Amino acid sequence: MIETTNTSRRAVVLGLAASVAFGRHALAQGLPSVAVTKDPTCGCCEKWVSHLRECGFTVTVTEEPVAPLKVRLGVPRELASCHTAQVGGYVVEGHVPAGAIKRLLAERPQGTGLAVPGMPVGSPGMEVAGMEPDTYDVVLFGPAGRGAFARYRGEVAL
Repeated sequence: MIETTNTSRRAVVLGLAASVAFGRHALAQGLPSVAVTKDPTCGCCEKWVSHLRECGFTVTVTEEPVAPLKVRLGVPRELASCHTAQVGGYVVEGHVPAGAIKRLLAERPQGTGLAVPGMPVGSPGMEVAGMEPDTYDVVLFGPAGRGAFARYRGEVAL
């Protein structure tokens, strides 16, 4: 005997909504939390934090002067930007795309962390309406030196 079940549209929608919600929760659980330190008056930093959250990271934000933290964590002056983050034992300096951070955490290269020096137009948090995004390097830095880890145009890896 074959038994049939009539599934209502509401049940299907609720099931899909639950799977999406639990899927996001599971994704966030698989990524380490990001601790961001930023100046209290910086708006682009808030946009970068939103970018990370939209990409599945859990983010905590501390608002205080960041220069002493950069020195303590070994961020070279030439790579400095407006905010500093710590995630999975690495330092993340500036407007580094979430995709580069995920790759860093997956590959675990030797180094202190990643940096996007300055504030390139179109990098996460630095989007400017009507302006073409810059092409920029994400730099892996550490005691052994520094080198290009990835190249982006806006938020798109090249």
